[in-house]
Amino acid sequence: MAKLKDIAERVGVSISTVSRVMKNDSNRSVSDETRKKIWETAEQLGYRTNRVPKTKRNDSKSSYHIACVVAIPQNKYNNPYFSVILEGIEKALALAGMRLEFVYSLEKETDVEALRSLVKEHRIDGMLVVERIDSEAYQWIKANVRSVVGVDLSDKDVPVVSYDREAAAKEAVQHLIEQGHREIGYIGGSELDDDFRDEKRFLGYQSAMKEAGLPIYDHWVIDVKWDVALSYELTKQAFEKDDHSPTAIFAASDMMAIAAMRAATERELKIPDDIAFFGVDNIEISEFTSPPLSTIHVPKLEMGMFAVKLLLDYLENQYTIPVKMIIPYKCLLRHSTRSKIVRELESSK
Repeated sequence: MAKLKDIAERVGVSISTVSRVMKNDSNRSVSDETRKKIWETAEQLGYRTNRVPKTKRNDSKSSYHIACVVAIPQNKYNNPYFSVILEGIEKALALAGMRLEFVYSLEKETDVEALRSLVKEHRIDGMLVVERIDSEAYQWIKANVRSVVGVDLSDKDVPVVSYDREAAAKEAVQHLIEQGHREIGYIGGSELDDDFRDEKRFLGYQSAMKEAGLPIYDHWVIDVKWDVALSYELTKQAFEKDDHSPTAIFAASDMMAIAAMRAATERELKIPDDIAFFGVDNIEISEFTSPPLSTIHVPKLEMGMFAVKLLLDYLENQYTIPVKMIIPYKCLLRHSTRSKIVRELESSK
């Protein structure tokens, strides 16, 4: 069976270029001629793809041109959170006989103009916006694309598919409190350029702590800017500066939690005996950390699929008001938060 490498060698381009074309990823420019050669070579070599050919414009749903803008600046197909949302989007579109025209992310100021060109070039009817993006680009999309649906986006003017971030974070921290923890740290980041402490997962953490009458120590509220390396480095520095560490840390994403867990183990702290960890997202690797990470299961695949269904409904003029669809999350309790008392009770049975 032909592989991406075979196509790349035949056309004379990199494997990553072939991959982007196959995924209809227009974030980096590939000439129309090169795209055509790649698709023709793929067909000649018998490479199996999920490509759905463009249909002539008519009144059927299969004629709609759908695109997606993603908040994360790079590696969107490899990111363990965004990739599953995109998988849901592509799955729902395939079931409807369509495909994504392109997936785009804004990395620099000039990308806004490039996005405008792509929207016009591909004659986009519907746009899926995954999390908050550059304000100028977002307002242009709303003004120039027929229907827009947000995924995990805060906007009363457009339909949105989301989960309750604040409630999820609050439930996670309440579980830590129920386990006997009284000093709980926080690791996270801001939403775009907003204040770090305005992010909904921090608000959920803050609410749980205040309701329990527990103090929040500023030096253990760490803004890691959603960066895995920073999560490790800043948590490591916090341990070095403070001999009195919290007994638990709530992280606004699994990736941040896993990086911080490494900093804790390097400090020779045992998880969960000395310090417990709770994350958010339920990315695949969270089940296989040592110990397995307690986390909030975010319905990523379902959010992507429902967003597509909602977008198609709006393109069919089935709704006139912006619907907000909240998908249920689930609290998954694993060994990273299991207290000594609970384990002793379980072993005595």
